[in-house]
Amino acid sequence: MGTVQILPQVVLGLETSCDETAAAVVRLDPGGAVRVLSSVVASQIADHAPYGGVVPEIAARAHVESIDGVAERALAEAGLAYRDLTGVAATAGPGLVGGVMVGLSFGKAVALARGIPLVAVNHLEGHAVSARLGAEIVPYPFLLLLVSGGHCQLLEVAGVGACRRLGTTIDDAAGEAFDKIAKSLGLTYPGGPALERLAEGGDASRFPLPRMLLGRKDCDFSFSGLKTAAARLAEGLTEEADRRDLAAAVQTAIADQLAERSIRAMQNYAAAHGADQRRFVVAGGVAANQAVRVRLTAAAADKGFSFHAPPLAYCTDNAAMIALAGAERLALGLSDPLDAVARPRWPLDAAAAMAAPTHKAGRKGAKA
Repeated sequence: MGTVQILPQVVLGLETSCDETAAAVVRLDPGGAVRVLSSVVASQIADHAPYGGVVPEIAARAHVESIDGVAERALAEAGLAYRDLTGVAATAGPGLVGGVMVGLSFGKAVALARGIPLVAVNHLEGHAVSARLGAEIVPYPFLLLLVSGGHCQLLEVAGVGACRRLGTTIDDAAGEAFDKIAKSLGLTYPGGPALERLAEGGDASRFPLPRMLLGRKDCDFSFSGLKTAAARLAEGLTEEADRRDLAAAVQTAIADQLAERSIRAMQNYAAAHGADQRRFVVAGGVAANQAVRVRLTAAAADKGFSFHAPPLAYCTDNAAMIALAGAERLALGLSDPLDAVARPRWPLDAAAAMAAPTHKAGRKGAKA
């Protein structure tokens, strides 16, 4: 009887859920070591900047024009060819469905042509594993704050495909609040990074802004009140110093809310997990904001949690996280049929989403 060999997974990842066409090659070794062999991102910022937000039709067309070249470049930078892959992983949702269809269809074509398995990846699961792309392997389980332009959730991540939602936004996502307030301040797209730059040196105490839901026993978020209050204040500001102070106040208010709600989740998580499992991961585009990172790092330390975040290059949308999510599934023998569908909405914890129909995620990629 022959010996079964556990081989490394070498996976091409494809990400087209919003305004970036991305491809990456990731190698997952049997021992759990992860190597990002390449990560290519073709940004569409210049295409959408005149509109102040992502236009779905423009995004989908740009994905069609770019996907083949981006994938070829990712393979070339990895020093590999399609024949060297053990699988292909493509975002199948949630996101702008026209764009999702482009990447997923390309992934299906690669899988069919090369006779390799396809993994249709939940974009949010990609963010969930993104902290495992760094030099340190973050083991399961961990508490995850997924915070981006379209999503703001706290989840207990027990393993591959095993997520339990502890809290979510009841209106807007934190990243959406950053972007919309930035637009009110007259900043360029993308708004979140522009607001962070403007906030440097600002007086965060000058403008009082609301912090919603603080002190509640649940772990939910709300940013619409903050967004409205800041937008109204921005209307009357013309001096750069005033705008800088408001930007600093907004950044601090969002960081405060994320930290307080995360502390609540840490308390719930700690009650069911030993000290050796108290790991706090923050992922998503907002995880790149340094003020937010500092605030959350302090909150984790105060509650006895280790703090983990992806390298900055893997906070925003990228294909390396999709490739890793696919590789982890393939290592468990999991794959998807070629008739897998693109999904505009796809919660990580479907049971929680159905139990709380009044909660809505921010609209990923919605035109501002």
